[in-house]
Amino acid sequence: MSIFHLAYHVDDLGAARQFYGTLLGCPQGRSTDTWVDYNFFGHQISLHLGAPFASTNTGQVGAHSVPMPHLGVILPMADWQALADHLRQSALVFELEPQIRFQGQAGEQATMFFRDPAGNAIEIKGFANMSEVFAK
Repeated sequence: MSIFHLAYHVDDLGAARQFYGTLLGCPQGRSTDTWVDYNFFGHQISLHLGAPFASTNTGQVGAHSVPMPHLGVILPMADWQALADHLRQSALVFELEPQIRFQGQAGEQATMFFRDPAGNAIEIKGFANMSEVFAK
């Protein structure tokens, strides 16, 4: 299995630590005064101080416009549901509320979009059947 790595900018490491470490529950890895690594659901993200990506809601998925660019992860449905419930209880503001899309079709999935404190867009998907992730 390969592990994905993505490095991107945040404008406040303290806020990023609270969001990724405390709210999302991602274990922290190495860090310095200018960056911090996290285990983002089994993948490595490196958050560096700097100007975050600009993003706009220009991605069209079904009837929804979604933030571009965005990063994310695909979870088994039970894990997705537990995270969605946790984030709802935390009063996180969603860009796109947790919901099911492509219902009854190949590739049926749960999705939710939100932003970190620096404005980086994140999508978390959930699949009941992980073999359908690349379904046509």
